[in-house]
Amino acid sequence: MNTALRITVFTAALAATFGAAYGVGSVAPQSEGGAHGGHGGHGGHGESGHAGHAMAGGGHGDATPGGLEISKNGYTLALDTARVKAGEKTNLSFSVVQDGTGRKVTAYQREHGKELHLIVASRDLTVYRHLHPARAADGTWSTPVDLPTAGGYRVFADFRPTGGEPLTLGADLAVSGPYEPAQLPPRSTTAEVDGYEIRLDGRPVPGKPAELTLTVTRDGRPVRDLQPYLGAYGHLVALRSGDLAYLHVHPTGEPGDGTTEPGPKVSFTATAPSAGAYRLFFDFQHDGTVRTAAFTVHADGTTSADETPVSGHDDSGGHAH
Repeated sequence: MNTALRITVFTAALAATFGAAYGVGSVAPQSEGGAHGGHGGHGGHGESGHAGHAMAGGGHGDATPGGLEISKNGYTLALDTARVKAGEKTNLSFSVVQDGTGRKVTAYQREHGKELHLIVASRDLTVYRHLHPARAADGTWSTPVDLPTAGGYRVFADFRPTGGEPLTLGADLAVSGPYEPAQLPPRSTTAEVDGYEIRLDGRPVPGKPAELTLTVTRDGRPVRDLQPYLGAYGHLVALRSGDLAYLHVHPTGEPGDGTTEPGPKVSFTATAPSAGAYRLFFDFQHDGTVRTAAFTVHADGTTSADETPVSGHDDSGGHAH
């Protein structure tokens, strides 16, 4: 059996495994999110950007969630690395290719301080990485990645080609190794990571804008000196369980606008594209380190008494340059 066929069979098997638990809008997926290279090992970022995006179209104003397509508007996300081993540091290589010409894109407009933002998440939403790869002159992007568990993953490239519209493209990545199914963490309104407690107020509502406010405290005291991270005091990525629709949200206001305070509250206006379970990943920077707090929410327009605190011991907070 050749390599391409083996990968196809592997991917098909994963799809069959996840199918029952990950129907669109399902409430039974799994999680271990975050991406700083793992809990407690977070690298900092921080450059200029803009804010106020809605939770739709990868955060770019399109009514369609991002990341569901590998090709769109004449561009295709091409993974050179389609399979890696669990627990082994690997160089992930890819490019954005212009359809028709086959040429790799080499001209990008910087958004939120970077030419391209890369998100890698497991299909069960238990592993999350927010990466900023390096681009070679020929248009090939690469970044080291270490994914701890086997299974199906989704790679999201969030970018804007020069002269084009913002896009979020998605492609599948297979991670080989012993596979153990994980369950989506319970609904939660608080998360703990590295001694910080983050409280979530509000929840997304299907088809309607809703305000989500994250409040950051440490040792019971409000954190009032958050540092800008990619031009904002916080960023929020939501992934819908099932199809992993990608929703990138930026907060209301930005550093230096004369009205936005550096904590403890960071607010977002978000619109969920549908009812269902979502995993939220909130990135914030303090004391020179970027951390990720992860939450499970249900966009169903109801309240729930089963929302419980979840400590930040999963692998849902990860960043790298």
